[in-house]
Amino acid sequence: MHTSLPDFEMPNEEQVHLAAESFRLLSDPTRIKILWALLQGESSVACLAELAGAAPTAVSQHLAKLRLAGLVKGRREGTFVYYRAADEHVRRLLAEGLFHADHIDRGEPDSSPVSSSV
Repeated sequence: MHTSLPDFEMPNEEQVHLAAESFRLLSDPTRIKILWALLQGESSVACLAELAGAAPTAVSQHLAKLRLAGLVKGRREGTFVYYRAADEHVRRLLAEGLFHADHIDRGEPDSSPVSSSV
């Protein structure tokens, strides 16, 4: 059935694995708060800990996982590391996830703030 659809393609195994890993990392509320804060601008662990309501050591651990997954990047300045969201893809991914949560919570009609192109 699907194979008869024009331009139908399944994602390859590597794409599926990487997407699943990104979604797994985004399944933690503290990580969502951290990423949201980083989408507003570069920040230190101490600032992110305050914004996320978490201990700095926990935030550091979350950031290490997010960095390994390519969702955040760090910049060293002396003894401090400043983090930022990796790219616009992270913004769209998080915005769409939060929009979807709001959509479900409020029972709003189906429309998206993010472009429907993939």
